[in-house]
Amino acid sequence: MVDMDRISISLPTKLLEEFDKVIAERGYACRSEAIRDAIRDYIIKHKWISSLEGERVGNISIIYNHHSHELMKKLTDIQHSYTDLIVATLHMHLDREHCMEVILVKGDAKKIKELTDKLASQKGVKYVKLTVMTPGGKIPE
Repeated sequence: MVDMDRISISLPTKLLEEFDKVIAERGYACRSEAIRDAIRDYIIKHKWISSLEGERVGNISIIYNHHSHELMKKLTDIQHSYTDLIVATLHMHLDREHCMEVILVKGDAKKIKELTDKLASQKGVKYVKLTVMTPGGKIPE
């Protein structure tokens, strides 16, 4: 039998309501199992990203408020410092205030993480997600 610890968390009501919808859609019997799966996924993603060594390919997805003062210029300047990694970019207008950029990258894993962190730290950036894999799709152990 697996040892279990009981924890308590506080969540905004709206976030919990959304989580409960996902739980129902996916057919979980209880919140605990869904939370365990979410934590496992979070740990796996963290290990994947934190063990970045060697070459990786992937994408950086960014959602930002394009009305933020000089944000587009800052994002462009940062990207111009990493032209050795950036293969292509895609820009999409989401609504009157928000844009999404998808940046395809290939190169040194640590530099990709560095680029992602610089983009994420800019005021006005709402969401950043890095998805990486080894060339050929090999999963690191």
